[in-house]
Amino acid sequence: MESVERREIWESLSVVEDYLDGGARRDRGPLPDFEATSAKGAPVMVAAGAARSGDSLELIASEIVACHACRLCEKRAHPVPGQGPSSPMAMVVGEGPGAEEDAKGLPFVGPAGKLLDKMLTSIGLGRDTNCFIANVVKCRPPMNRDPAPDEQAACIGFLRRQIALLGPKALLCVGRIAAQALLGGSEGVGKLRGTWRDFEGLPLLVTYHPSALLRDDTYKRPAWEDLKKFRERL
Repeated sequence: MESVERREIWESLSVVEDYLDGGARRDRGPLPDFEATSAKGAPVMVAAGAARSGDSLELIASEIVACHACRLCEKRAHPVPGQGPSSPMAMVVGEGPGAEEDAKGLPFVGPAGKLLDKMLTSIGLGRDTNCFIANVVKCRPPMNRDPAPDEQAACIGFLRRQIALLGPKALLCVGRIAAQALLGGSEGVGKLRGTWRDFEGLPLLVTYHPSALLRDDTYKRPAWEDLKKFRERL
């Protein structure tokens, strides 16, 4: 499908969405980059501009705080830009903030976050020393639902700029949403984990989200195998 046609579909769907949501047109900010493609050749909706001259974590965070490009800004308490050092060895990418993250403005601070910290500590990583933690979307989806494709598209440009700026040695995607956002496709964690992938020249490994481990103990052993593989690569 040509990029012009995809843009027209995007704009038409936006009009329908605003009509169903009360009729008022919303400012969604810059359009996604409709020229981007996934490794399989399918279109991947990403916000334009992965890296910018003069970028900094502070600048990106200030733009996230001011962002009104999608509906998620409407009910947020605090946006959650991310947390970690400016020159990390590794970067963890999750799905989006939950209730506790929304309240504090920090990523992974609830029960799943506490488990994630333990997982990272077990392989010599920490958000205060050598690991940056961020999410695909920076505002909490209501009721912790999956972020919609247009919400991801409006927000992922921030994540791409963070990755380009931080330049980690490797990326660890926790959960299906994060993996699909960066890799494209529709495969689940079970098929994606265990094998190194590539994201714009950076090695990327997929594993289960900490919340999945809290729900199902059977995920803990494969997650530990993934962590050991990640440690060995670092």
